[in-house]
Amino acid sequence: MRLLRALPFLLFVFQTVASVNQDGLFLLKFRAGLDDPLGALSDWKADDETPCNWSGVSCSAAGEVTAIEIVGQDLQGPFHPLLCRIPNLSFISLARNFINSTLPDAALTPCPALAHLDLSENLLVGPLPSSLAYLPLLRHLDLTGNNFSGAIPPSFGRFPNLENLSLVANLLSGTIPGFLGRVPSLRQLNLSYNPFTPGPIPPELGDLVSLRVLWLAGCNLIGSIPPSLGRLRSLLNFDVSRNDLEGAIPSSLAGLTRVVQIELYKNSLSGEIPEGLSKISSLRRIDASMNRLEGTIPSGFFDLPLLESFNFYENRLIGGLPDSVTRAGKLSEIRLFSNRLNGSLPAEFGIKSPLAVVDLSDNLFTGEIPRSLCEQGLLEELMLIDNNFSGAVPEALGSCRSLQRVRLGNNLLSGEVPRSLWGLPHVYLLDLAGNKFSGRIPPAIAGATNLSNLILSGNEFSGEIPTEIGTLASLYELSADGNRLTGSLPASFINLAELQKIDLERNSLSGEIPDGIQAWKRLTELNLAGNAFSGEIPPELGSLPLLNYLDLSNNSFKGRVPPELQNLKLNKFNLSNNLLSGDLPPFFENEAFKASFLGNPSLCGDLPGLCSSKGSSRKSQGYLWLLRSFFILAGFILLAGLGWFYYRYKKIGSAKDEGDKCRWTLTSFHKVGFSEHEILYCLDEDNVIGSGASGKVYRAVLSNGETVAVKKLWCNPQNSAAGDAFEAEIATLGKIRHKNIVKLWCCCAYKESRLLVYEYMPNGGLGELLHGPKAGSLSWPMRYKIAMDAAEGLSYLHHDCVPPIVHRDVKSSNILLDAEFGAKVADFGVAKAIEPLEKGVKSMSIIAGSCGYIAPEYAYTLRVNEKSDLYSFGVVLLELVTGKPPVDQDYGGKDLVRWVCGTLDTKGVGHVVDPKLDACFYDEILRVLNIALLCTSNLPMNRPSMRMVVKMLVEARPEQTRFADSLKDVKHNTGLYDGVKP
Repeated sequence: MRLLRALPFLLFVFQTVASVNQDGLFLLKFRAGLDDPLGALSDWKADDETPCNWSGVSCSAAGEVTAIEIVGQDLQGPFHPLLCRIPNLSFISLARNFINSTLPDAALTPCPALAHLDLSENLLVGPLPSSLAYLPLLRHLDLTGNNFSGAIPPSFGRFPNLENLSLVANLLSGTIPGFLGRVPSLRQLNLSYNPFTPGPIPPELGDLVSLRVLWLAGCNLIGSIPPSLGRLRSLLNFDVSRNDLEGAIPSSLAGLTRVVQIELYKNSLSGEIPEGLSKISSLRRIDASMNRLEGTIPSGFFDLPLLESFNFYENRLIGGLPDSVTRAGKLSEIRLFSNRLNGSLPAEFGIKSPLAVVDLSDNLFTGEIPRSLCEQGLLEELMLIDNNFSGAVPEALGSCRSLQRVRLGNNLLSGEVPRSLWGLPHVYLLDLAGNKFSGRIPPAIAGATNLSNLILSGNEFSGEIPTEIGTLASLYELSADGNRLTGSLPASFINLAELQKIDLERNSLSGEIPDGIQAWKRLTELNLAGNAFSGEIPPELGSLPLLNYLDLSNNSFKGRVPPELQNLKLNKFNLSNNLLSGDLPPFFENEAFKASFLGNPSLCGDLPGLCSSKGSSRKSQGYLWLLRSFFILAGFILLAGLGWFYYRYKKIGSAKDEGDKCRWTLTSFHKVGFSEHEILYCLDEDNVIGSGASGKVYRAVLSNGETVAVKKLWCNPQNSAAGDAFEAEIATLGKIRHKNIVKLWCCCAYKESRLLVYEYMPNGGLGELLHGPKAGSLSWPMRYKIAMDAAEGLSYLHHDCVPPIVHRDVKSSNILLDAEFGAKVADFGVAKAIEPLEKGVKSMSIIAGSCGYIAPEYAYTLRVNEKSDLYSFGVVLLELVTGKPPVDQDYGGKDLVRWVCGTLDTKGVGHVVDPKLDACFYDEILRVLNIALLCTSNLPMNRPSMRMVVKMLVEARPEQTRFADSLKDVKHNTGLYDGVKP
């Protein structure tokens, strides 16, 4: 009786001790095996009655756990098999975390209710579990972006109900198996970007009658496209891009009656475009760029009512189409550049479709430009460069007020440009170069208030440059070389404060350079060669801070060479063939400048071929007087020097005595003019300029006037192997010879103490200039140059050193700047040489690097190769673009990479770019941002090589490429950013 009375109390006690149900206990066990740095699972508590209110957990009406969805929370640890012990669990999504280790068969066998499994973008390794195919209700399987390896298991041909299979961007090998064609329920098959063994597309895939998406991009496919794929009547998206497919596009693809998108670019397909493709009424996008297609475009494509984007070009937009080019479901964007397509465009082209973008550049098109391209009044971009178009520019284009970019360069166009075209208010790029245009530049150009680039080179334009051009406040490039322009430069030119480039070479211009040119603070290039300019060269040119290209040759300038020009840092300098006279400024009396002054009979200087003998004699007398003065001054210096030498000798002597006791040894890698004793003397706390994890850095001014940087490494007497490793690293790094690697003069060693002597970099580290007191002082051209220099230095380490060298600590503070802001990579304290036998991968016992720069796979697997440096360099590029540090409290616990990605998704690119940067570089900044996003991809295989990064940075400059955007697949590979084509 007493026991019955106590039973309610005992039940209460039992419920208090074990309040959470069995599902909750399994979840707590799962959580116990994870590291949760962001506290995403902090509300998972054992004293709750049910886990249904826990973050990421969903339950049925009966309180049974049915779904777990924890995405992008940086969870770290293995996938726990106890999750599959939850009987009614049908949905698991742990995407974008750091779930690691393998995924054994036993972990998934007891998942009878599982219908949806998403473990994409994690760090899982090993083979694909065969047991996945035996889950009876599984419909969605996404393992994208892991490191699974080996072949696709044969059991994957026996899924009973699978609809979506995505294995994108893993390390799968073998060929794509034909047995996948035996899963009739499949609606989506994504195997892209895996290093499969080269092999054909299995014809059996044509049996997947329910398939809607077939994505096999970047799968090492060879052979031809099997005609059997034309049986996929339900297919909406067909992508076999970035392979080595050859042969013709099969005409059977016309059987894809519901297809919306066909992607065939970057293969070796040949022949003509099948006529049948133009009859697929559902087709909205087709891309067969970077192939070997020939012939004309089937006429049906121009009449296809639902085509939104028809692409046969070499570089594409990142991600999807802009909203501006999907109007009304009709043809709005046609890009066909960089092929061998020919023929003419139909005269009615544009009448039926609201065209926004037409890019037919770099083909063999002929005939006239259709008058109806802007019939709907929505045309924004017209790019026809490098073709054989002829005739005049249609007058109707002058009424197309929506136009923003017009590029008609390098064709056979002639006649006068419509007057109204010059003054279109939204055009920011007008490129008419390399044609036979004639006539004048009209005053109507004042209406082009948004014009930035005016490129008229290589035509037959004549007359004077209108005064109204001085009202174009946004103009930063005027290239009109090789025309017949006359008259003088209008005085209004000085109002163009944004000008960066003026190229008026080979015209018939005359008069003087107008006063007030000091307003051209952004000017980098001034080319007036081959005209009839006269008067004196303005001294104000020497005050232009960014001018590095100055060519005034073959004119009639007279007077002296302004001494102020010595202030310029010039890459191109030419004043030859003028009427200049007098003595050369001292800085230019150098053989390197000789060609810059030839053809000026009255110009004197200490260079052969300049001035007459009389002038030389007069100058010799001046040198004699200078020599006498020198000897008098030398006497005074000698007396003072003897006193200083005695004092210095005593100081160095005491250091030498101390050094002799310690027996310091100096190993030099270049010819040096100092000893170890002089270096030791400078190791004074007053000379400290920096301190880091590997040592303290001193500034040392030597007796010969040279300045060096001395790094004193922290010593570890207990680590006897460290000395041998140090010697091995120094032996490798001492052989490095590259203009963008800080020069290691020598090293000094005694017992555990180590000194490294480097060249001194007066402008310090990039990190200090970006994030220190001088933040914002670096303009975009300077930032771009720093990025290029650093990339070339790292490319040398990765590709030109034998064995390759991985820096392992790339960061902005390790990119040092010389007196002219040239960048050099420094601090190789943790660098490692990757031996060939290790196949490019080296495992480290500890994590080296700096917070915010460490690649995800390095932090959790300790596997290091060149891709680790790529990630770190991508962070440096993000610093240059955003002006923000790699880690900051404002990021809410995230690093710079995650902050940028999140901000792009939620607020757009305008909230990412450093507001201190000039807006005129916006397109170029976006290109570098895209490169940075590609470098910081979570998957190492998606990061380009450093050699490719250098190439992409070179192409990012608008003046160096016509089609600058080569990052088409950033969104596909990383899911980060829908970019903007320049």
